[in-house]
Amino acid sequence: MERSTRFLSLSGFSGIFAGIFALIGAFFAWWYINQIDSIISLNIWGTGLISNPVFILILDGLLVFVFALSGGIYFSMRKAKKQGVSFWTKPSKLLLINFLIPIISGGFFCLFLIIYGFYIMIVPASLMFYGLALVNASKYTFNATLYFGICEIILGILSGIFVGYGIWFWALGFGVLHIVYGTVIYFIKDNGTAIKQIE
Repeated sequence: MERSTRFLSLSGFSGIFAGIFALIGAFFAWWYINQIDSIISLNIWGTGLISNPVFILILDGLLVFVFALSGGIYFSMRKAKKQGVSFWTKPSKLLLINFLIPIISGGFFCLFLIIYGFYIMIVPASLMFYGLALVNASKYTFNATLYFGICEIILGILSGIFVGYGIWFWALGFGVLHIVYGTVIYFIKDNGTAIKQIE
């Protein structure tokens, strides 16, 4: 009954894979910003034209998203094949739709922040919208996804308060939390043990 209403082929490896790429992306962003003499030279607090360094940081984030999404699809398809079930089912479609609506909305919101120069709010917005996407999609997959989403929302709120630590919150939310979530799914769900502990 649960398999007919939930997408249970979400792989723990997909979370771990996404987390590793997020940490790589965060490290690159941290390194890149530190190559610039001052935060003013990056021109991320103004409302003028977007400078090349900002585009590089945006490209960094987009690459992390693409690699993470690709890894998630690949590992989940592989898990579904091992389970002998179809990857593209009604629950997986509902999961995708409920996940993409907040993500696309958040993507446009972050784009508006970039256009109007409110760069300082990109990290809080991306974390909170991602958390909302996870919460929204959690009813079609593991219940652990709900708690994962709530943690992302909390981190987004905290990053909006402690604005000088955006990269660290980004690394924690998209990197460390992904790895923790993926590890939990792998050892508890993928291996079929102690399933009820997070249901």
